[in-house]
Amino acid sequence: QVGLVESGGGLVQAGGSLRLSCAASGRTLSSYAMAWFRQAPGKEREFVAQISSSGGTPYSATYYADSVKGRFSISRDNGKNTVYLQMNSLRPEDTAVYSCARYFSASPFRLGAIREYDYDYWGQGTQVTVSS
Repeated sequence: QVGLVESGGGLVQAGGSLRLSCAASGRTLSSYAMAWFRQAPGKEREFVAQISSSGGTPYSATYYADSVKGRFSISRDNGKNTVYLQMNSLRPEDTAVYSCARYFSASPFRLGAIREYDYDYWGQGTQVTVSS
């Protein structure tokens, strides 16, 4: 069993920054790709960013939704069993509940997996509100 807990959300003005964290308990995340999704009020959950496992190297591949490319950055610290989402140049349309999720399979892995059914464990989410 894997437990995922997000933190770091809050209220920020447009143009500001936040860093979200997703801490895992129960099992290591290092062998799995991870992703962030978000759900705005009245909208379906949407993909934000994905990071591959590092495969024992210092490097991970990343993939972003077009709406956040160049503003958001996903990273991971396997030693802390934590994944991060650095969000810069925030906009009111980024307001949503942000959740992290674990890719369903350690191997094989598909970079660009953006559907919810590609992920098996989910956190409860953290609220991000961007004021104009």
